[in-house]
Amino acid sequence: MDWNCIIRSKLKLAALALSLTAGVASAEELLVGAEIPLTGSLARVGSGMNEGISVAVEVFNKTNGKHTIKVITADDESAPAKAIAAVEKLAGQGVVAITGGYGSNNIGPASDAANKLGLPYITSGGVDDSLTERGIKTFFRINNTAGYRKAMVGLLADMKVKSASVIYSTKEATADLAKDVQKELTATGMTVGMHAFDPAITDFKPIINKIRLQDKSEVILMAGYENDYVGILRAAKVLKPDVKAMIGVWSLATPKMVADFPDLMPSVYGTALLPFPAEFKSADGKLFADAYKKLYNKEPDYLGQFGYVQSMILFEAIARAADKGTLKKGGVAEELAKTDRETLIGRVRFNDKGDNINFVHRMGQHQNGKIAIVWPSDAATGKMNFPGVPW
Repeated sequence: MDWNCIIRSKLKLAALALSLTAGVASAEELLVGAEIPLTGSLARVGSGMNEGISVAVEVFNKTNGKHTIKVITADDESAPAKAIAAVEKLAGQGVVAITGGYGSNNIGPASDAANKLGLPYITSGGVDDSLTERGIKTFFRINNTAGYRKAMVGLLADMKVKSASVIYSTKEATADLAKDVQKELTATGMTVGMHAFDPAITDFKPIINKIRLQDKSEVILMAGYENDYVGILRAAKVLKPDVKAMIGVWSLATPKMVADFPDLMPSVYGTALLPFPAEFKSADGKLFADAYKKLYNKEPDYLGQFGYVQSMILFEAIARAADKGTLKKGGVAEELAKTDRETLIGRVRFNDKGDNINFVHRMGQHQNGKIAIVWPSDAATGKMNFPGVPW
């Protein structure tokens, strides 16, 4: 018996087994948690973000060539306590990081829970400045209050108005934005009326009537969420204040609002990175749009775009950490902190607080069932319908 031949054969078989094992290891799914409001008051925006996350999974798994991502989704029901429970549930299922979250009051406790569990957390759904002042090294966001403030103030500068009334929710993120906008507008010599409301309010007619009779402002700014916009616009449509524009921020200039409230949206402004129907020129943008249409048979909106960008950045960081063998050693947060690249929302680069220092939003306007980007001028896809209101 030729023992040398046998030994060589066994070595070859062992080498083959090792190569097959290595292949299985490299192809192993990397689990990511998505904590999202799929029910409750934020369900509409949560669903938009969720679509973007799903598109990111589709694109990453087709283009990475080495790693595969699987997302496990947990509904936080638009409630802080449920957001914490969702994160804890996802951690128990073995995820290496969390993407998602909407509403700063939900994201704060959810990301605290993630930090205690050693899980990086990335979002585009919370702009409260306190989120990045906690000294947490596992928290990252791709947008912030400053980017929204610049867009609203820039739009008003182009309108050349001299007075504005701000209607804002007392929630921390919306209140902070409203006060920042007031400060900047007042510094330019503009007259600004401030009108806070409790998030539980449903009748906005007293506030609109006060603006109509006392402020007599040229424009109304709205810092709130979807249900708030609907209530404010319905009250304004009844009382018809003599204003030239109705301007909001997040969750307003979206196709879903066009579809659900067509009578309230004409000429209304809101933050939007994309026109509707969407237009993409970059290779990354075309990949995103093609995958979005394939999965959902519709045009993408900016909520999906945000969900896509935050998740792709996270997936890439996870892949780099996996390559370095640091997934269980804080490597994902370390790789996220090193992110510096062009994305569908512009360049993303985080400071030491986890904030994207390059973020600046755009302003869109509902026009004939579509959304045109009207600010800044170098990104505009249409001309402002100004003055213009839904009534």
